Amino acid sequence: MKVDVYTLNGKKTSETVELPAEIFEAPVNVDLMHQAYVRQLSNARRGTHSTKGRSEVSGGGAKPFRQKGTGRARQGSNRAAQWVGGGKIHTPKPRSYEKDMPKKMRRAALRSALSAKAGEQEIVVVDELKLNEPKTKEMHAALQSLVGESTALILLPAKGENENLVARSARNLPYAKTLLASYLNVRDLLGYEKIIMPVQVIDVISEHLGK
Repeated sequence: MKVDVYTLNGKKTSETVELPAEIFEAPVNVDLMHQAYVRQLSNARRGTHSTKGRSEVSGGGAKPFRQKGTGRARQGSNRAAQWVGGGKIHTPKPRSYEKDMPKKMRRAALRSALSAKAGEQEIVVVDELKLNEPKTKEMHAALQSLVGESTALILLPAKGENENLVARSARNLPYAKTLLASYLNVRDLLGYEKIIMPVQVIDVISEHLGK
């Protein structure tokens, strides 16, 4: 698949770039993408929620009132669940929400997501993504030229001084996010309308997801 290459000002250059077919023209498996998405959300949960049962709350011990003759239902402890301040029943305890998914399936899900984006022409390739200083105003103007009012995921090839400037320029923009190409994930791919990537990112993605 050939796509046009743009400058940071949104102008189309005379060059085109070939997106690897095995990554950007792979079969789109919606069920696989959903599984990867749910797995990522589950693995992000801390699972630290906790409640106290009747054996963990303070108090109790003595029988609240005598067994017979009061006309009330018999009670053995005022720390039972039906009492104010009593323990809770069948409520959450600390647990792990981690889900497993084979690496091949995770990579196939990423290829599906990238192919879906490419098929909808939602991938914007730029010749270079370079700033001289961290300026939110400049990044906003660049994104307006490239994607208009759409939300954007900006992929960076590697860590470096320039990438740091780009990240600092975009971090105050609520509709944009920067991400290293090696950290590519289904949640971010599907969470933004447009994907902006410099030409160098294609090589990083090919090395990571290529067969």
